[in-house]
Amino acid sequence: MAAQARTAARERKTAETEISVEVNIDGAGEADVRTGGAFLDHLVASFAKHSMVDVRLAASSLDGIAHHLTEDTAIALGEAIDAALGERSGIARFGSASAPMDEALASSAVDLVRRQHSHVSLGLGGGDVEGMPREDLEHFFGSLLKSMACCAHVDVARGSNDHHRAEAAIKSLALSLRHAAARDARREGPPSSKGAM
Repeated sequence: MAAQARTAARERKTAETEISVEVNIDGAGEADVRTGGAFLDHLVASFAKHSMVDVRLAASSLDGIAHHLTEDTAIALGEAIDAALGERSGIARFGSASAPMDEALASSAVDLVRRQHSHVSLGLGGGDVEGMPREDLEHFFGSLLKSMACCAHVDVARGSNDHHRAEAAIKSLALSLRHAAARDARREGPPSSKGAM
C-alpha cells in the first residue's frame, strides 16, 4: 500500500499580511518563495533545500511593516508543515544536526512531539542582517517552531558574521527536521509510549 502523501496548503490573511503556502514533506527541496524580503526569501529557500521539503510560498505586506510579514510568513509555513505531518505516525520523531557556515557553527535538535517548546540562541551582534532587523530574525525562528507544534532547540556556538550565524542556524534546523520527519519502515503508529503525539 502506498504511503499517504504528506502535503498541505495554508492561507493566512490578516489586516497586515496575506500569505499562501504549500508544502510537501517528501519533496526534493524545491522552493518558490516570494515575500518581497530578499533575506527572508533566502532563509525559507535554504530551509526547503536542506529539509527536502518542497515549499511554494507567496507573501505580501498590506501595511508595509516588515515585522508583520516575517512573523506571518513563519506562522503560515509552520502551520503548513504541522498539517502535512498529520498524526506523525511511522516517523523517526527525533532529529539533530550541526551545520557550519564558514566560521559559524550551529546545532539544532527537533522532537516532533506535539508539545510546543523552543529555545533559540542565535547570538547575533545587533543591527540588521541583509536589511532584516535582528529581532525579526529571532522572531522568525520562534514563530516557525511554535507553529510547527514541536519541541526544538537551536544554538549557534560560534561565528563572527551574523549572516553566517543565521544561515548555519536555518540549515541545522532544516537537517534536523529532515531526520525527524523521515519515515521509519519498522515503526507503526505514533512514535510515543503514550500511543499519541
